[in-house]
Amino acid sequence: MQKTVNKTAVRGLAVPIATVTSFNTLAQSVIGDNPFGYIGHTNRDGVAVAPIIRNREHYTAKVDFIDVNTGKRLGTVSLQSPTIAAFEANAAEALANAALATAMGATDALRNGPGETYYAQLKCHDPSGDDYYVTFTRKTVRISSGEDDAIKEKIEAWADLVPALE
Repeated sequence: MQKTVNKTAVRGLAVPIATVTSFNTLAQSVIGDNPFGYIGHTNRDGVAVAPIIRNREHYTAKVDFIDVNTGKRLGTVSLQSPTIAAFEANAAEALANAALATAMGATDALRNGPGETYYAQLKCHDPSGDDYYVTFTRKTVRISSGEDDAIKEKIEAWADLVPALE
């Protein structure tokens, strides 16, 4: 007997979201502005839950270690962090770590911004009672929901109006 139907829709972005600040602004605007008319609810434990919450998030900084004489990349460090603050602090620590650069045989460390990744999954509660997820990455927006196609259409219409999501 079928119990649930999960549908997923993915929107690829023509241009990746440029900075973690722009990324965070986008996610926060959905939470703060509630453009879809989500509603708060009470969970099974009797705790009030906001209409939209950050369910999961992580940010991966990339630091390349370079031989400045040849321009050759000698190594890369990826640092996955649970928050934007940790993301920035970890990247700064790797950039300033002379022992790590020496171990790589490098003479310089550079941040690889285009190689970095951002991920934020928002859990949303639709007035229909359906809980679903809107997940943002630098390159995509993913909607994971139950059977209701109206949810996907609502988010798609909103995304069409947001220049960063073209």
